[in-house]
This record gives sequence, structure tokens and C-alpha cells, in this order.
Amino acid sequence: MRASGYKTYGPLKGLSEKEAEKWFPKKTLIIRPGLIVGPGDETDRFTYWPVRIERGGEVLAPGASPDPVQFIDARDLAEWTIRMVENRETGIYNATGPAKPLGIGDMLGEIKTALGSNANFTWVNAEFLKQQSVQAWSDMPVWAGDELGLARTKISRALAKGLTFRPLADTARNTLAWFKSQSQDRQAHLKAGLTPEHEAQVLAAWRKQTGPTKPE
Repeated sequence: MRASGYKTYGPLKGLSEKEAEKWFPKKTLIIRPGLIVGPGDETDRFTYWPVRIERGGEVLAPGASPDPVQFIDARDLAEWTIRMVENRETGIYNATGPAKPLGIGDMLGEIKTALGSNANFTWVNAEFLKQQSVQAWSDMPVWAGDELGLARTKISRALAKGLTFRPLADTARNTLAWFKSQSQDRQAHLKAGLTPEHEAQVLAAWRKQTGPTKPE
């Protein structure tokens, strides 16, 4: 789903939270997750990257390497949520990760290392991607594009209550293994990210505009 499909998500969630607090005052536990990823995720909003990076070669990387990203493995979120309920905690908590700021360059690099890939990254700026009709979040998953504030959510309250995160390498490897266990038809149709053909077209247009570049 493209970002425009989420216009009502926030308002409806806010109303749901208010309704819960109305009927259960001072007894509600409200958890606001970020992007939930990992094995079993049918949206492919993170899965695209392990799949694409394992394939290797020149990989289109969006924006700039320091651009912040946030996400949480579903298993980490589930384990923490269960502990919070068992401890009868209440309040509002942002639940995303990692514990410390992470740039998309480091994210892609860690995935590459975890998978032993020969991929190299060509960084294409946000303005050019817009010109090529490449959208943040959907065509370039995890990356927030111009709305980088979305990837700077404060999670100090959740951390103080014991929210922890498994290594990104584990999430990448486990997600890829799950994806490879799916049918061939499913594997042939990623639900997020660029098709190989579209990625090649954008990279060719980028080289035409900027001249030869040295991939990272």
C-alpha cells in the first residue's frame, strides 16, 4: 500500500485510543508500534531489502546514507507486549527500534554483511527519485523520504520498560529464509520495492544525468 493509503490510519487510531481510555480510565496500555518487520510479514515492506541485496549487483539506494530509519521485529514487539501485560503496565508507549539511531546506509550495509552478498549501492537523491516516480516507503521500503521525522520517533519510555531488540542480522536472515519458503509465484511478486526492470531504468537514467559513479 502506498503512503496515501494511510491518510485515515492515524486519526482512526487516535479515536480508538480515546475510546479505550474513556471506558477504561487509567487502566489502558496503548502501544504505538512503528514499522513491524520480520518473517511472516506479507507486506514485504522490509523483506524487499534482504531479497534484493542477496541477489547482489548494483542496488539502487534511496536518499542519503545517514537518512534515519526505524522498524521493529514482530517477535521483539510481541515478547515485550506480553511482558507489559503480565506486569499490568499502563500508559502510552512508542514501540519501534533500534535502540540507537540508525541510518539507511548502515541498515543496508548490515544486511549485506549478514547475507554475505556482493551487492554494491548506488545512492540516488530524493529529488531525482521523485522525478522517476519512485516513492518512499512503497517503492523504497523503510525509507521515509522527505518525511524523515517519521523515523525519529522517541522510544525512551519503552526502553525504560525493557523493550529490547534482536540483531538486525538475525531479522534479515530469518526474513529471507521465510520468504524463500514461500511458493515460487509468491517469491516472483514482491509487494513492495522496485521490480528489477524499473530499478535498472532508474539507475540508467541516473547515470545519464550524473555520469559514471562509483557504487559503494
